[in-house]
Amino acid sequence: MTFLFNFTPATLDPHADDDYTAVRAGVGETLVKISDDLKIKPWLAEKWETKDNGLTWTFMIRKNITFQNGKVLDANAVKSSLQRAIDQSYAMRNALKIKEMKTDGHTLTITLKEPMPKFPSELVHPNTAIIDVNASHIAKKPIGTGPFHVLSFDQGNQVKLERYEDYWNGKVRLKNATFAFNEDANARVAALQSGTADIIYRPLLESLGTTLQTDPSFKVSGVPSVRTHLLLYNQTNDALKDENVRKAIDTLLNRKEIVSSIMNNQAAAARGPFLPQFPFADNNANEQRGMPSAKKYLEKAGYQIKNGKAIKNGKPLSLSLVTYSSLPELPLIAQLIQSNAKELGITINIHLVEDSDEYLMAKDDWDLALYSLITAPRGDASYYLSANYLPGGGLNASRINDDKLTKMIQQLNSTVDDAKRDQLAKQATALINGEMLTSSIVHPNIVVAYNQKVKNWTTNPSEYYMLTQHLDVTP
Repeated sequence: MTFLFNFTPATLDPHADDDYTAVRAGVGETLVKISDDLKIKPWLAEKWETKDNGLTWTFMIRKNITFQNGKVLDANAVKSSLQRAIDQSYAMRNALKIKEMKTDGHTLTITLKEPMPKFPSELVHPNTAIIDVNASHIAKKPIGTGPFHVLSFDQGNQVKLERYEDYWNGKVRLKNATFAFNEDANARVAALQSGTADIIYRPLLESLGTTLQTDPSFKVSGVPSVRTHLLLYNQTNDALKDENVRKAIDTLLNRKEIVSSIMNNQAAAARGPFLPQFPFADNNANEQRGMPSAKKYLEKAGYQIKNGKAIKNGKPLSLSLVTYSSLPELPLIAQLIQSNAKELGITINIHLVEDSDEYLMAKDDWDLALYSLITAPRGDASYYLSANYLPGGGLNASRINDDKLTKMIQQLNSTVDDAKRDQLAKQATALINGEMLTSSIVHPNIVVAYNQKVKNWTTNPSEYYMLTQHLDVTP
């Protein structure tokens, strides 16, 4: 069976791959996983506990599990893998805050630098996948505990996989699978139609009603995701330090038009970074929309509209907007923003980049960025808020440093009571929305199209688990 994905990874090393390919392809597994209803549950760890409000955690690692090279999985192997993850990943080092790890057989004891009441949910992240750290060529052939082991990795093209016969969690139905890549949505649809792919992730949305949904040989699955398309504002840009400028740009985002004309109604307008059904979501977004509101905000920021240009201190407002094409709707949203901004007198130059994560974190030569993030992959607000809004956060590309917001997030991270956590997350989100530190645009559906011969496909809202032991095809 061939699965065609929309991101092209540079490596299969789960501790360095922002595309999470090893976990998505069923090669690697984590201590904890997220269920379809966004609840954390045991995976390689069968249980865990803390006795001091989240400073020290004890994990019992399942017995009778082997890596795909036959080596036994025990607490020491888990420790080595987690240590490598925090050594390899700045984001994981910041997120996990591990001070010390001790092992005894299948018992792993982790002491943190500070109490983290929701620490197990951090171990859902695919960058914490447990691998044999002593294996050679981890970038091309990581050795995990999952239902499939890697036969070969052709960078930019595909991963060839084979069933791991001694998989610990029961029968693996597929003998072989290919996890292939193509960032061109048209090409993914063509591959499904020609039979060279059996499942395609995120087909071109315009193709749903015209071809895929009308052909009985294909099935389409669309479920609400915990992903949000966002507009980031680089806080190192002097103009964008003024929240009135950010609010002016936000008012130009016609979310209803984006949902209908660009997303083909496979999305919901966002009122914040989190889906509204989450108890920690603040849904009181800025209601002011349209050109009159945008002009008022620019006037508050000291701009005048002269000869069709927004000018302050003799300089016209010109901004660069960075995005990427592996989510094909993002460049279209960028063009809509560009068109609306031009009407307001703001020049926006669009730049497409390949590795947006690395580009945004490493460079300051961008002003706006259309970006997409899984904001609540564990059913909790802490990860997104910490990674994106704390100074030094692993995903804080906007360089946000807001003392009040920082204190809220730090308090959230040390709070045990769920009701209090939800309230603190709401307050933090309200501040983000109120100061327009980030514009939340839409929550896209996860759309997957597949051949009707595919059996047991499940679209997981976290987007973490794709090739599973249950996946099958009829001859």
